[in-house]
Amino acid sequence: MTRLSVNINKIALIRNSRGANYPDLLKVACDCEEFGAQGITVHPRPDQRHIRYSDIPALKEVVKTEFNIEGYPSPEFMDLVIKNKPHQCTLVPDPPGVLTSDTGWDTARHQTFLKDIVSKLHDAGIRVSLFIDPVESRLHAAKETGTDRIEFYTGPYAHDFSSDKSKAVTPYATGALICNEIGLGINAGHDLNLHNTRFFKENVSGLLEVSIGHALVCDALYFGLKNTIHMYLRELA
Repeated sequence: MTRLSVNINKIALIRNSRGANYPDLLKVACDCEEFGAQGITVHPRPDQRHIRYSDIPALKEVVKTEFNIEGYPSPEFMDLVIKNKPHQCTLVPDPPGVLTSDTGWDTARHQTFLKDIVSKLHDAGIRVSLFIDPVESRLHAAKETGTDRIEFYTGPYAHDFSSDKSKAVTPYATGALICNEIGLGINAGHDLNLHNTRFFKENVSGLLEVSIGHALVCDALYFGLKNTIHMYLRELA
C-alpha cells in the first residue's frame, strides 16, 4: 500500500486568518494520524503565511507517524530541520514568495549545491527526497546527489488527467521504471485528489508515498476529515 502523508498547511492557513489557535494545528495533526494517515507533511515558507517556524518543534513532539518537512534549503530552513530532525526532508526549489511549488529541481544544474545539502541532512540522520519533474536526465542526476528518494511533481499530470489520463501518466510511469532501476525511492505530490490518485498509483510502480493537502482539506469540507482520509486510503490500497 502506498502511504498517505497529509499536508496540513491549509489547516494552518485557516488558523492564521483569525489570529488565534483555532483550529488547533496539533490536534488536527494527531487526529489525522488517528484517522489512518501514515504521515504528516508541512511546508514552512519564509513569510510563514501558513505553517510557522514555531509550529515545527511542537509538531515534532506530537507526530507519531512519519514527519516530513518540505522547503527550500535556505540557511534558516536547514537550521530548523536539523534541530528538529524529521523522518524526511523534501527539498523544493521554490524562490521566496512563490504561491505554491510548481516545478522540480534541475538536478544537473544544481548538483553540487544539492550534494552538499543532502550530505548535511544525512549527517543529521534525516532521509532526503528531491521534488522533481519526470525527466530521465534529472532522475539520473538526482541519484548522483545522494538523495534517498524523489518526489514527482504531479501538477502536469493532474492538469492533463481529464483530457487524456494515459498520456498524462506516461512520463511518470516511465520515470518510475528508471527510479526502480537506479535505486531511488518514489514519492509524489501536488494536485492529487480523489479522482486522479488511484490511476496514478496503479500506473507508477514502486510508489511509496503521496503527500496530499489542498484537495484533501477541500474534500473534508464536504465529507468530514475522518471520512475523507479513509476515502484517500481506499484509493491508495
